[in-house]
Amino acid sequence: MSVELPFAPVDAVIRRNAGNLRVSADAAEVLARRIQTHGAALAADAAEQATENGRKTLMTEDFGVESADRSAVELPIAPVDRIARLDIDDRYRVSMDARVALAARLESYATAIAAAAAAFARHAGRRTIKSEDIELYFDVEQHF
Repeated sequence: MSVELPFAPVDAVIRRNAGNLRVSADAAEVLARRIQTHGAALAADAAEQATENGRKTLMTEDFGVESADRSAVELPIAPVDRIARLDIDDRYRVSMDARVALAARLESYATAIAAAAAAFARHAGRRTIKSEDIELYFDVEQHF
C-alpha cells in the first residue's frame, strides 16, 4: 500500500511536539503510514454511520466532530480525502467539511503519538525521534 499522505506535514506535527529533539525521516514515514491506516478505518466507520442514517455522503458528525476549522489543520485535505476513500465503496461521497473533520481527527491522533514518541526518545537518552519511538507507542498502546 502506497502512502497517500506527504511526509512533510507529518514531520511538522512531530516537530511541534519534539521540542529540541531532531526527527528522523523514517519516523515521519512510519507515522504517515499509521495515520493512513487509522484514517481509512475511521472513514469505513463513518460510511457505516452514514448508511445507518440513510445517506451516501459522509458528514462531519460521522467522524464524531461537530465542526472543524480548516485553518487550524496542518494536514493537507486532498491526501486525507484519498485516505478516506481507501476502504469505502465508490458510491460514497465525502463532504468537504467531513474531509476537514477527518484531517483534524488525524492530526490530533498524530499529535498524541508524536508527544509520546518524543518522551520515549528523551527517556532513551537520544536527541532524535526515530521510527522505533513511533512503533513503541503502538506496542505500549496494544498492552493497555
